[in-house]
Amino acid sequence: MLLCSAANAQPQQDPAGSAILMPDYRALISRADLVYSQPASRSEAGQPVGNGRMGSLVWTTPSQIKMQINRVDVFGSNSNSDNFYERNTDYCGGTGYVDLDFEDDVFIKDHFKQQLSCYDALSTVSGRSVAAKVLAWNEQDVMAVQVKDERTANRALLVNLRMLRMPVTLRGNHSALSALKIIGKHIVLTQTFKENDYYCSSAVVVGASDEAATAEIMNDAALRLRINSAGMGSTVYIASAASFDSTEDVTAKAIRQLEAAQQKGFEALYQSNARWWAGFWKQSFVHMTSRDGVADEIEKNYTYFLYVMASSSRGNFPVKFNGMLWATGGDARQWGGAFWGANQSCYYEALFPANHLELMEPMFNMYTHALPTFERAARQQWGSKGAYIPETVGFDGVPALPEPIAAEMRDLYLLKKPWALRSAAFMNYAFTKQPFLARWNWKHTGEWKNGRWEYVERGDGPFGPVNHIFSRGAKIAYQYWQQYEYTKNLEWLRSRAYPLLKGVAEFYRNFPNVKKGTDGLYSISHVNDNESIWDAENPVEEIAAMKGLFPVVIKAAELLNTDAAMRPVWKEFLEHLSPLPSSKDDPNRQQEPEVWVGARKSVSPVRGYAQRLPDGNTMPVWFFDLCNKGGDPQLVRIANNTFNAYFKEHSPANTIPHILSKIPAAAAVLGRADAIKYLLPNMLKGNERIHVMENRMDLSEGFYTTNIQRIGRVADALQQSLCQSAPPGPGKDPVIDVFAAWPEEWDAQFTLLCRGNFLTTAAIKDRKVAFVELLSKSGGICKVRNPWPGTRLDIYKNGKRWLRSKAAQLSLNTQEEDRIVLVPKGALPSRLPSNLF
Repeated sequence: MLLCSAANAQPQQDPAGSAILMPDYRALISRADLVYSQPASRSEAGQPVGNGRMGSLVWTTPSQIKMQINRVDVFGSNSNSDNFYERNTDYCGGTGYVDLDFEDDVFIKDHFKQQLSCYDALSTVSGRSVAAKVLAWNEQDVMAVQVKDERTANRALLVNLRMLRMPVTLRGNHSALSALKIIGKHIVLTQTFKENDYYCSSAVVVGASDEAATAEIMNDAALRLRINSAGMGSTVYIASAASFDSTEDVTAKAIRQLEAAQQKGFEALYQSNARWWAGFWKQSFVHMTSRDGVADEIEKNYTYFLYVMASSSRGNFPVKFNGMLWATGGDARQWGGAFWGANQSCYYEALFPANHLELMEPMFNMYTHALPTFERAARQQWGSKGAYIPETVGFDGVPALPEPIAAEMRDLYLLKKPWALRSAAFMNYAFTKQPFLARWNWKHTGEWKNGRWEYVERGDGPFGPVNHIFSRGAKIAYQYWQQYEYTKNLEWLRSRAYPLLKGVAEFYRNFPNVKKGTDGLYSISHVNDNESIWDAENPVEEIAAMKGLFPVVIKAAELLNTDAAMRPVWKEFLEHLSPLPSSKDDPNRQQEPEVWVGARKSVSPVRGYAQRLPDGNTMPVWFFDLCNKGGDPQLVRIANNTFNAYFKEHSPANTIPHILSKIPAAAAVLGRADAIKYLLPNMLKGNERIHVMENRMDLSEGFYTTNIQRIGRVADALQQSLCQSAPPGPGKDPVIDVFAAWPEEWDAQFTLLCRGNFLTTAAIKDRKVAFVELLSKSGGICKVRNPWPGTRLDIYKNGKRWLRSKAAQLSLNTQEEDRIVLVPKGALPSRLPSNLF
């Protein structure tokens, strides 16, 4: 397959940034298509179609094409609700079911094909004499289904619109009301959620291109359109809208969108989508191959990851990890409506190098909007300053507490007051709060007894898996910093990143259980190491978070020329911060290779094993650029020892990483191609518990949690294996390193974004790097490791030879839009092969 067109002396530059490789994007992206020769085995295995705000899986029964219309901005309750105190009972995302019913068994195995085209986001379904095309319009929240019916018997097409629940659902003073309407030739389903001052509403409107369509009542929970002339071809339009404003008419909004789509027609919607998606794919690419097909399969999953994220992460809120836009059984799903930091990171840590920063905006918008609530929570819950971002949080941030409750919470959670002495007022207030939200996570399971819910505590006082985790705030803040590193946008740094960086740093510095000891070092106590260790002293998560955060808040303050008085304060804190906990602190492990451990010590009777390895799902030391190439050699040594320790029982070849595991990413950071070769394909395959469905998704998180978390983790590790641009330490200058952890058996070519805003293209075949091309999008110094160590290379700038060097690391001064090409001595960029493989 020819995937690259020829390069010549003055080629037309590709929008992705390469003047050398110009991929046939359609051919490349189409390698990731989903092709079904028989109907999906279950609804959750359908094909995803969405516009980033609204979407559905598309699946079939013998007589129907089925969808559940979901949105990223529909939540049944907010974080202050008092009616979802039983786990997994709150709901979000769903707006209604839509079925296209042909009243005949047309989608059966011998007459079936369904294909998702990732390049233009079109799902095509064909059966016996029936075919349909399904898209989600990028411009407005409308899905369209073009139907072609060639059956000799002239049967009607029935389009059913069904509620997700009974018309009236009440839980205490929470209400979920669903209503059906017929408005002209449109059928309408609305939902309204209310509790105290909380309000959210949604609407789904269905219409058709066919003037002969008639609306009918099926029952109290469903309407349908009857299209009698479907044999001539019809298009069904499905529009949706949602709002938190009780004065906004979501039905009218959805109808306006539907009518706009009807006026254009299916073909115009498709052409609009085709243009949008073509532009999306040209922002970056990865093309891989190997003789055994393993590299090809990883590439397909990587491309598919970007397709799914572009289909689900362009709204006002980030897509939920558990179900995304792809729930098919209503709007309830295991783990509920909260955002879980570790899980969400699977989706949002791989988007920077992919040059799809626009897909990060929903996440940034949610946290920025909630910043005032995080600042209040720092004061109320912990008696600190700055901002506290919980590991699990509602879409609306952290609610305010009555001051007496807040005062007692501080005393209990900081261990100033024994848990046994907690007041009845505190427990009564806590009783109805959602147990998955971080501050109430000491609540566990329970059961109904005599009409009353009785929950079980976790058994370690105020501690639970997530309520004493602070590193999530540092990790989120670090991603804000990375957004600046990738874009060099000072206004972003000033207005968006710096307030969060400073807020989290000040939270740590003023946290009551951060104290300077007699050894002159700052320690943190009575906190968690992620979910793995409770009530710990100097957990690796929190020490790593502070060692990563404080250098960048200092650097940001210097770049912005602000907070001059605070910089020495932060420097003093950083210089006197306790070291990362390691096995050398244990006198019984002095003869072993030094490794990092979970915490210096822990006293929790539930989860108190401090000497365990760092949590593989979070890998804190690797996240904050603390042990990268060119950095502290001692940290890199311990990092490799720690990495090796994870494989004492099973080699990488026999290891299937957990769906959240960052161990593959750690392998990439350390240049461990020997492990990358096995960990990436193994993670994609999953195991018996992680059943991978036909659509490459899995239900590893429980019921109706269709997700691609493991693919996101693979994407992150893959990109770092192809091209790293990490600094030798947090806040230092990034260094580009191509094929930093690349298996010898795999050939590859790519365009990815590097820190410093350098769009980087490179290719490797038969273990030899062919070239490296750098497009400077912001100007500045570009540091890059010599891809041909120990040999001289030629450096071209804007088509002319500029420099020659054999240095191990280059420092190139660039202007905005400069194009730099590195080739082995004597090679000419204009004569590079047009297609390396």
